[in-house]
Amino acid sequence: MAETKQADESRSRASRTKADRQAARLAKQIDAFARSHGGSAEGQVSYLGQRGARIVLVGENGEWGDLVATSHEIAVQAVERAGITVHKDFDGAFAARVRTGPYEWSRMAGMQIGGPDND
Repeated sequence: MAETKQADESRSRASRTKADRQAARLAKQIDAFARSHGGSAEGQVSYLGQRGARIVLVGENGEWGDLVATSHEIAVQAVERAGITVHKDFDGAFAARVRTGPYEWSRMAGMQIGGPDND
């Protein structure tokens, strides 16, 4: 029984270490995004179900991007490490800051305006 408990604790430590590494890697990517898009960024974390969580980032210049974490907890840890402002919802003034370009518009309209198919 002691061996099982010890093995479980070892797996738990390894899992935490892996989660910490993923959060650190995501925080580094968030920092890089912020630096390359005006010096700061804001974000929003949303659930993706079993796949994890999506971190939507909006840079100071209005450019946006996203990252995916394997869990909501890891995503929250990453944005906290990065020190960005996190919004509860993606709406209102936060959503209005997003600047969409020709690529996004063509993807939204698809072949209706001569853009690529949305397949």
